[in-house]
Amino acid sequence: MLNVALLGAGRIAGVHATAISTNPGSRLVAVADINTAAADKLAVQYGATARSIDVILADSSINAVLIATSTDTHSDLIERATAAGKAVLCEKPVDLSLARAQACQKVVAAYGRPVMIGFNRRFDPNFAALKTAVDAGEIGKPELLSITSFDPAPPPVAYIKVSGGLFRDMMIHDFDMANFIMGTAPFAVTAVGSSIVDPEIGAAGDVDTAVVTVTYADGRIAVIKNSRRAVYGYDQRLELLGSTGLLQAQNMLENTVVKSTAAGVTGAKPTYFFLERYMPAYAAEWAAFVQAVESGSDLPVTLADGVAALAMAEAATVSLRTGNPVTLASILG
Repeated sequence: MLNVALLGAGRIAGVHATAISTNPGSRLVAVADINTAAADKLAVQYGATARSIDVILADSSINAVLIATSTDTHSDLIERATAAGKAVLCEKPVDLSLARAQACQKVVAAYGRPVMIGFNRRFDPNFAALKTAVDAGEIGKPELLSITSFDPAPPPVAYIKVSGGLFRDMMIHDFDMANFIMGTAPFAVTAVGSSIVDPEIGAAGDVDTAVVTVTYADGRIAVIKNSRRAVYGYDQRLELLGSTGLLQAQNMLENTVVKSTAAGVTGAKPTYFFLERYMPAYAAEWAAFVQAVESGSDLPVTLADGVAALAMAEAATVSLRTGNPVTLASILG
């Protein structure tokens, strides 16, 4: 049984608290947040206690921490937790700075504690089934991957200003998904983007609509499309063309009812946002972490995976600014 501390008490922390508490192999014992009232409330809800991070890290009875704090704290907390002997699952991204994430990777290597990065979409049942089919060779060699990821509405501009931008905050999930499906990091990244959903996003220095082309050393291609606005719901689709066939993962719908009349054929919209779509994925992600820590087996998502996705986000940022393809090697140094 893992005794777990949750660092952070915001919306995503609540999702993780549910996953921790409902897993038979883990127990939520402590919650920490700079908003002590939020920490108290979440702790009481799940039968834990609110404590400071210092107290949590000093408690040898706590085996693992789940980091769901603001991104600018992730690297520091990963280092502190592993130095304290804890296993770590940290929400994406590792950091807003690639250099800081790489430095964190070196520090963590010295402690030898497991660190998993929270790319929950790998654990979505649909995407996971598609990956299983790919690995089984059911469509031959993967050649062309298309990832669609549209949010129903943009977040507040105040959030945009501290998020690190669309590539680090939103598309980073899709960068990791491309690496997951294709089985390797790419050779180069080319990005185009604009702010057409909300001019305030552009004024804040970010884009809200973007397409990134990812090329691999062997000629394979992935195309990633992101938008901060899809009025019909949360659009999350994946299509993979292989040498002997095609795989597709479609949207999860509000219901499966289809109405066919003389006026036409209509069906339900996609589920509205990530909480509805990905709750099973968060539970499966946590279960995989617990199993790996308890058994000492390899983690399904590593800190290196997090650094690779962040490097792709950095490459996309540079490409958007310069208008040129950017190799991953030039970013990683």
